[in-house]
Amino acid sequence: MSASTKLSHYFIVIASLLAISAVGSAVASIHTYRRDPFREVGSSYLVSGGSEGIVYSTNGSSYIQFQNITFLRSRAAADHHPKVSHSTGLVQIVIFEAADRDNIGGSPYGGQRSICCTPDLAKLEGCKQGEVIRIPSASDNNWPIVLNVHFSGRHMATHLRNTKIQITKTGMYNLFFISCDPELKGMTLSGRTVWKNPDGYLPGRMAPLMKFYVIMSLAYVMLCLIWFVQYVRFSNDVLQLQHWITIVIALGLFEMSLWYFEYAHFNNTGTRPVGITTWVVTIGAIRKTLTRLLILSVSMGYGVVRPTLGGFTAKVMLLGVTYFLASELLNITEYVGTINDISGRARVFFVLPEALLDAFLILWIFTSLSKTLEQLQAKKSSVKLDIYRKFSNALAVTVIASVAWIVYEVYFKATDPFNERWQRGWIISAFWDILALLLLCVICYLWAPSQSSQRYAYSEKVDEEDEEAQTLFKGDINLVKLDRRDSGEGTNSFDGEDDEEEEGKRE
Repeated sequence: MSASTKLSHYFIVIASLLAISAVGSAVASIHTYRRDPFREVGSSYLVSGGSEGIVYSTNGSSYIQFQNITFLRSRAAADHHPKVSHSTGLVQIVIFEAADRDNIGGSPYGGQRSICCTPDLAKLEGCKQGEVIRIPSASDNNWPIVLNVHFSGRHMATHLRNTKIQITKTGMYNLFFISCDPELKGMTLSGRTVWKNPDGYLPGRMAPLMKFYVIMSLAYVMLCLIWFVQYVRFSNDVLQLQHWITIVIALGLFEMSLWYFEYAHFNNTGTRPVGITTWVVTIGAIRKTLTRLLILSVSMGYGVVRPTLGGFTAKVMLLGVTYFLASELLNITEYVGTINDISGRARVFFVLPEALLDAFLILWIFTSLSKTLEQLQAKKSSVKLDIYRKFSNALAVTVIASVAWIVYEVYFKATDPFNERWQRGWIISAFWDILALLLLCVICYLWAPSQSSQRYAYSEKVDEEDEEAQTLFKGDINLVKLDRRDSGEGTNSFDGEDDEEEEGKRE
């Protein structure tokens, strides 16, 4: 069996697995609480239970379910109450849709907003002092949902029986466990909640990405098939640069496939194992790093204008290692163990190093590309010059599109602080994968393996120098002829014939 046939079979198997897995998706993400401490916020103590986009389903398959929820207070807090007292502490569970966020809490006299009912708010709004302020939603009086759980006597623990809250409309839902009792300071929460969407455990913002990665994987399969057919067909003429392109294509296919299977696992189980997600983001960081180094190397004329990177090799490698570490840290922070639809603030801290490195890379790439174009123009290498001009145009379009999208992303997030446009949020991250694929396709088109691949290689410089030498030689002949004419030798017909014969011999 030939190498190209084996590769074809390999990619067909991957495509089949993707198609079968897409059909076999099962039924919400599971939020687990392991003695999570309540933190003090104003006059209240709370734990954030999660935030996810949930799509309404007419058959009742969209809900939030509480399982084995346990609240544990300190022994000192329990001993403050008599043994036979029925209610010796109150914990309230609040669920609200993002559009109803102003229906939780109040503000006396227009001052600082308070979650718990204070004496002033009790007079103004008629709420019950020591409890969460709840204002019925304009669209549904039953929302926001508030569940009360009471401690009894001197018991240190209290439990919420398994409860299911049906979702009545599509929206971004937030869950908080809140206590307004100062004696419950230091309380912890254990148990879990199950958030269900109609199609599975994936949060609403992430769900479209699973189908997106199927499409991206199939797109990479098509690119791989086309590239590897050419790669195997002209294996004797393959350049070193084309070996690196092959590695980047393979990593892209591997990354997109792993992302799909990671999301499919999340959708089926409701959990994101740290090991699986770490592998996925590591492959992605390697692919991003090699792609940027490939573009930089091409811009520096690697394999075309120069046989190696020479003294720049160590600098390029150092930049690659630094970029990989920055990308790896960012991706681990953003994806590993993340099941909410809202990213943590820690992500912002890790975005800056990668953004600065990208800006430095862009500057270096275009500076190197400008020098390479100047060298090719000086050598009058029209074929290579045409390729590099197309490459520079593609890079310029990519940078302009990237800057425009960054501006849109900043605007999108700045104008949607509560993630009410969560159904379109997946497009933000998907755009970068699409842009990377399109640029890779351009590189594959410009440097595709062919019979004439060696024409673009550095070794062909010898022929170009011969052409330049021949041009200079012809110029010397013309100067000799001009000298003879100036001295009057050109009037002799025999001398003219000798000149023509001599010129013919030299040419």
